[in-house]
This record gives sequence, structure tokens and C-alpha cells, in this order.
Amino acid sequence: MSDVVTSIAKGADVTLTLETYRMAEGLVEQREPLRALRLLEPALDEERDNVAVQQLAGRAYYLSLQLRRAEATLRRVIELDPCDAWATHALGRTLERAGRGAEAAPYLRLAAAMNPEPEYIAAAARYAD
Repeated sequence: MSDVVTSIAKGADVTLTLETYRMAEGLVEQREPLRALRLLEPALDEERDNVAVQQLAGRAYYLSLQLRRAEATLRRVIELDPCDAWATHALGRTLERAGRGAEAAPYLRLAAAMNPEPEYIAAAARYAD
């Protein structure tokens, strides 16, 4: 365990460093979102305007089924970068996962229009009129 993780675990105030970000990113990729959030959460308010940090937190919240937090975080990412197709798709999937398909549909369609990846097109097709 690195010094940053140990410090955070002990409750020390640690600003988000590149090392901490990379560690959290690795944990999300390994499907350990709660551990990633323990690294990110102390700096989320401070990094409110950092798209990359907010995206990573949104992914971790989504994977850990914290759908309200995922929704709020992904809406912040879209506010910061309206052209972010990934965040738009992820917000749609979050709403869909929360049982709010009618609200999800426009986001999923928009993401597919912004970036016609097969996954995005398939998600949007579930709500084709």
C-alpha cells in the first residue's frame, strides 16, 4: 500500500495527486469502485471542475450502484463538457439502471448520435419510437 493510501486510510488530508488518480483509475478498472472512491472522495469538492476526476468518480459510483451520486456526478461532467459522449451515455445508463427509462432515452439517443459506437447505438435502439 502506498503512502497516499495509508494517509487517506488514517484520515489525513491529502490533495489528489496524479499517483492517487492513477491508483483510483486502476481500482475502477479492476472493478473495485469502493476502494477507488475512498481515494477520490477526499478531493472531489476541490476537484469539482476537473472533468477527468469527475468522470472517474461517476464511473465508480455507477459500478458501486450509488446511482444518485453517479447521476449527480455525470450531470456535472456534462455541464463541464457538453460534448462528452461517454458521460452522456453513462448518464443515460445510470437513469436506465435506476428504472427511469423515459428520462434515459434522450441521453442514450444523443450519445449514439454524438459517437456511433455499437454499444451506444444498441442502448439507444432500446428506446426507438
